[in-house]
Amino acid sequence: MRLRESQEFYREYQVEFPSARPSGVAANDTVTVRAWFPTTNDGPVPFVLMLHYWGATDLGLESALAKRLANAGIASAAIALPYHLERTPQGKRSGEAALTADSGELKLTMAQALADVRRTLDWAQGRPEVDASRMGIVGTSLGALVAALSFGVDHRIEAGAFLLGGADLAHVFWNSSRTVALRNEMRSQGYTEERLRSELTEIEPMEALKGAPPRPALVLSARYDNVVPPRSSSTLVAALAEPQVIILDSGHYGGSLIQNAILRNTAEFFAKTFRGEQYRAPGRLYVPTLRVGLALTSERGLQVAVGLDLWRLRNSNSLFASALATPQGVQGFLGYNLSSGLAVGAMVLPKHIQPGLFWSIVF
Repeated sequence: MRLRESQEFYREYQVEFPSARPSGVAANDTVTVRAWFPTTNDGPVPFVLMLHYWGATDLGLESALAKRLANAGIASAAIALPYHLERTPQGKRSGEAALTADSGELKLTMAQALADVRRTLDWAQGRPEVDASRMGIVGTSLGALVAALSFGVDHRIEAGAFLLGGADLAHVFWNSSRTVALRNEMRSQGYTEERLRSELTEIEPMEALKGAPPRPALVLSARYDNVVPPRSSSTLVAALAEPQVIILDSGHYGGSLIQNAILRNTAEFFAKTFRGEQYRAPGRLYVPTLRVGLALTSERGLQVAVGLDLWRLRNSNSLFASALATPQGVQGFLGYNLSSGLAVGAMVLPKHIQPGLFWSIVF
């Protein structure tokens, strides 16, 4: 291991190893591990493996969590998933080659990610600083999908946290706002969601979790997520054994507004679990529901609008009230969501109210 940084409460190291399931792409077949070990504990300590989101260009989120874990006496490591970061082929963006319209390539990439996770756990298990009986995994978005598969396959993992992820890979691929072009390409090849689901069975977290031993788990999802649909998060919750669940009133990216609260709860989940205590998710983590879209009224026509939800029918995505900032000033909207972000209702203008439409996506 090569020392990267030494601080009062942790030391950060780097190590590389060949991918456990090489792809044949040279840049992609060396795995870089960044590891953080606490300096304030005697004897072996628990260990958490962290997996990043699709398209990550750095490990800033994982580094921030690693330092919280180190303060709690927990070692951690982060790896680059296939075709990301140091593993990005020349001429590609980080993550660009990780998802394709070829189901065979999707399976190979996911299988490589799983194999690399397991080899990293092998490495951690052999470190004298690590208590191999207390190992966990946490992933964000794409990383959460890989983490869920790993959690089902590798029973050395004693606790798992899945942030903005889910299960049912075909449903994610077929309904995510990030895979529109790839989905259209697959449709042109005669694919349906059901056909894709049948072809991805061997790398499906739901299948891997069947019969897996019950272990502590935390699932964080977003009510208005259009990248990893809420149904996929619910599918993962149903596949786990009574996980703790946190639901944000935001879209996929709204969690960035309360990153510290999310990292604090994730670190607390692992710290309590490894001490043999029960972690209980907070009833609510407040995050503002921000909308960006188009507002339409007969008086003001079509306007770009940024909205902040002031009220929503409890436990429902249908009826809501927002304050909208538009080029023509601030106005209010009380509406009913029809589908795909389109809502119909009443637009509250400075001197009167009139019917209006508001199409939006939630941040």
